[in-house]
Amino acid sequence: MKHIRWSCDPLPAPADRGTLIPLGLGNSLGDCCLNNGGTVVVTRGMNRLLDFDAETGLIRCEAGATLDEVLRFAVPRGWFLPTTPGTSFITVGGAVANDVHGKNHHWAGSFGCHVTRLELLRSDGRRLVCSLAENSDFFAATIGGMGLTGLITWVEFRLRRIVSTMIETESVKFRDLDEFFDVSEGTDARCEHTVAWVDCVTRGRGILMCGNNVDDAGAAGATLKPHTEPRLNFPHGFPSCALNRFSIRLFNQLYYSRQLRKRVRGLQHYSQFFYPLDVVKNWHRVYGAPGFFEAQIVLPPDVAKEALREIFKQAARFGQGAFLVVLKKLGSIRSPGLMSFPRPGVTLGIDFPNKGERTKKLFTEIFRIGLDTGAAFNPGKDALMPPECFAKTCPNLESFSAFIDPAFSSNAWRRLTKGLL
Repeated sequence: MKHIRWSCDPLPAPADRGTLIPLGLGNSLGDCCLNNGGTVVVTRGMNRLLDFDAETGLIRCEAGATLDEVLRFAVPRGWFLPTTPGTSFITVGGAVANDVHGKNHHWAGSFGCHVTRLELLRSDGRRLVCSLAENSDFFAATIGGMGLTGLITWVEFRLRRIVSTMIETESVKFRDLDEFFDVSEGTDARCEHTVAWVDCVTRGRGILMCGNNVDDAGAAGATLKPHTEPRLNFPHGFPSCALNRFSIRLFNQLYYSRQLRKRVRGLQHYSQFFYPLDVVKNWHRVYGAPGFFEAQIVLPPDVAKEALREIFKQAARFGQGAFLVVLKKLGSIRSPGLMSFPRPGVTLGIDFPNKGERTKKLFTEIFRIGLDTGAAFNPGKDALMPPECFAKTCPNLESFSAFIDPAFSSNAWRRLTKGLL
C-alpha cells in the first residue's frame, strides 16, 4: 500500500513490478479497489479544493476529496452535489470511477454527466486532461472505468444551486409490486428524487419515498446549514447469528408499519433524506464477521416486474432475507462513460448476509435471471459475478480494454475478465 499526497506528485512505483489500483475511502461493496499481489495507491491525502466559481458552481478538487467534504464547503454557499449516492463517505475520484447515481437519475443522470474535465496520470508519466473535447476517448473510458485507466488526480464538475438544505418529502405505502409501478409513474414525473424500500420477505410491499428541493429561501425551516458528524459508531464483534430470517422479518414488519397512513408529506434535511445510513459509522458491522454481498441489477422496463418477482422467489427458496432492499426507476439520460452502469430500466439493490455456499447459489440464480432478461449488473458493487455474465452485460468491454493502463489491475478486473481477454 502506497500513499499519494498531492495531485502534482508522480505515480508511486508498484512493488515488485506488480500492478496498481487506486483506493479512496474503500467503501465500494465489491473488490474493485482490492489488488492481491499488487499495490494499492491510497488517494485520501490528495483532497484539496483547487478552484471554485461561486457564480456558476463549477468546482475543481483533488480526487481524494470526499462528497462529505465537498458538501461542507458548498452547502453554506448555496450549492449542492448534482447527484449523490446513498452515502457521502466516498471520494470524488471514486464517484467518477464508479459513475455513481442517485435518487434523481431520471432527472439528472449519473455523476459522470456533470463532470466537465479531469486529469489522468498514466504509468508512463503522461498527464492527460480529459473532457468531451480533449482526450475524449480517455474521458469516456475513465467515467465508470473502475480506476483502471490510470490515476484520476483531480476532477472538475458542476454543482447545482440550492436556496435551502431542506427537502419537501412524500412517502407512499404500496402493498405489492403492481402498486409500486402504478404509484411511481406519477411520482417520477413530479418529483426530482424518488426511491423505494421493499420488503422482499413479503415479495413486494414497501414504501416509496419522493422529494423535491425547497425552492423558497423564505420557507419555514429553510437554511443553508450543512450536515453534522455521525454521532454513533456500530461496534465490532456484532454476532452474525443475530441477523437471521426471523429478525429480518421482524425488522421489515416494523419498518413497514412505522407509517400508519397511506401517504405522508413532510420536510427533511438533506442528510436525513439522502444519507440515512451515514448517521451510524460502520453500519455494515451489523452483518458480523462474515459480511454481506450486494447485487445491484438494472432490469429492462418491460420485464422488470416479473424478474423482480422471480428474484424474491429465489431468495425465499434459499432461505435468504434482506432488510436493505432498494428499488428505483432509472431514466434515459445517457452517461458519457463507456462502462457506466446506469441505463433506462428498473434497478434493484439488495444486500444478503453472507451464508456461504447458500448465498453464492442464490447469486448464481440472480445472474441467470439477469442474463435471461437482458439486465446488467453494477461491477462496482459486485463480488461474485462470473466472466460470462460480465461479458454479456457490458457491450463496450472490448473498446474499454484498449484504454486500460498497462500497470493497472484489480481483483475485480481479473475475476470479471478471466478467460475473456
